[in-house]
Amino acid sequence: MALNLEDIRNLFAAWGSLAYSGEPVTQLEHALQSGALAQEAGASDELIAAAFLHDLGHLLNRQGETPTARGVDDLHQYYALPFLRPVLPDSVLEPIRLHVDAKRYLCAVDSAYYGRLSADSVRSLKLQGGVFDEAEAAEFAARPYASDAVLLRRWDDCAKEAGKATPDLDYFLSVVDRVMTKHALA
Repeated sequence: MALNLEDIRNLFAAWGSLAYSGEPVTQLEHALQSGALAQEAGASDELIAAAFLHDLGHLLNRQGETPTARGVDDLHQYYALPFLRPVLPDSVLEPIRLHVDAKRYLCAVDSAYYGRLSADSVRSLKLQGGVFDEAEAAEFAARPYASDAVLLRRWDDCAKEAGKATPDLDYFLSVVDRVMTKHALA
């Protein structure tokens, strides 16, 4: 079953007020901030949509607040893909799928990156397989959309600011709508 815009709106209406894994923002605030950071960086509509939707899997596969504290990896980077694949292109889906591996990659190639991770991101890193070794990092970097996933990851890490002003849900749903329409016409 494919998700449409109304389904995405309803997911955020129902579950967007949940805390974002021990961070000072809700799931919706995190999504809006991620999308806003992508937009501020001049990203394409596809990458803005990916940034906005990258954690939709948390809303589809709810595991309670801060599942990592209980040793649970909810595999959120994969969970939404079957629902989005019929309506969105790989330029949206692949950065979403790869954003967890992008964290593992950045820890391997940027010596300061690990020290900037939140407590929950450190816990989830361990559950998600830990820091890539040199060969894994090289393999990741060679994947299509890896560079977009790294950008998304950096926005993800910064999208945890309490009270930050962003465009609203309707704004980002209009971006997703443009990408869905473009994809349907392709």
